[in-house]
Amino acid sequence: MTRKKRKPTEARQNIHANLSAPLPRLSEDELYDRVASLENPLLLILDGVKDPHNLGACLRSADAAGVAAVIAPRRRAASITETVRYIAAGGAEHVPFVQVANISQTMKRLRELGIQIVGTADGVKKSLYDAELTGPLAIVVGAEEKGMRRLTAENCDTLVCIPMAGSVECLNASVAAAVCLFEAVRQRK
Repeated sequence: MTRKKRKPTEARQNIHANLSAPLPRLSEDELYDRVASLENPLLLILDGVKDPHNLGACLRSADAAGVAAVIAPRRRAASITETVRYIAAGGAEHVPFVQVANISQTMKRLRELGIQIVGTADGVKKSLYDAELTGPLAIVVGAEEKGMRRLTAENCDTLVCIPMAGSVECLNASVAAAVCLFEAVRQRK
């Protein structure tokens, strides 16, 4: 018996990314110019996220939340691939992705431009929901398993945790990014 192939649903077809579309990339200098020109930018910094599925999901959430740019290191981190673009479902084509040489230096420069930097970390007492996430803001999410590197954490203005009620210790990096971004969106409304 031969099975008939199912046609993708219309909803499923709509999430496919146009893999031939140009990507909005910015240099570090263009990033700083963009941030300086925006009244109330929201940025996402990914400190060493290596899984292309996580990067794609972060770009998708960033697009949905209105993020001005996603920033990641050039080395030891995922970059834009066909898989990332597919998972991002169009987010990679709309949110500028900036790969920088040094995350800590980038964070210092962003702070000079008036950006508050809030990092996510396990084991801190301050809840995401108690943090002030209005105004010019960058949210930092660390790598899978290891979280943020020491220097990255030291360059945050505030460290927050996402309260966990169940038995798991932490969330996937892309899920944590989405939770934080949409809490910022909620507070900004």
